[in-house]
Amino acid sequence: LSTMIDDMNKTMALIEELEASLPLAAVARKELRAKMHKDVGRDFPRECSVIEVRYLGDEAGILCHLDFGSSDTQNSFHVSITHIKFNPTDPLTRKIDAYSKHRIKRLRKLNNF
Repeated sequence: LSTMIDDMNKTMALIEELEASLPLAAVARKELRAKMHKDVGRDFPRECSVIEVRYLGDEAGILCHLDFGSSDTQNSFHVSITHIKFNPTDPLTRKIDAYSKHRIKRLRKLNNF
């Protein structure tokens, strides 16, 4: 049994597609906005844009740099792609969802959740 969480070929292909589509409209999940509010001390809108993506290996997976459209340059938000939602009509959304579901399933299995 492989201990790799991500399928590297599929993950790299997804990252290439994501990079070619930047910026991507997204929605920060409620839990993410609550954590950001706690960390920064202000509210954040649901809507945001993914302006950069990076792969941080099996440990962190695909990381997204979010832009909330404010002039706040002191706070930079980098979050796992699993913490944001994308437009259901965007052709990439199905691939993002498949990646996220696979990653979460593998993490649970490896961590015996």
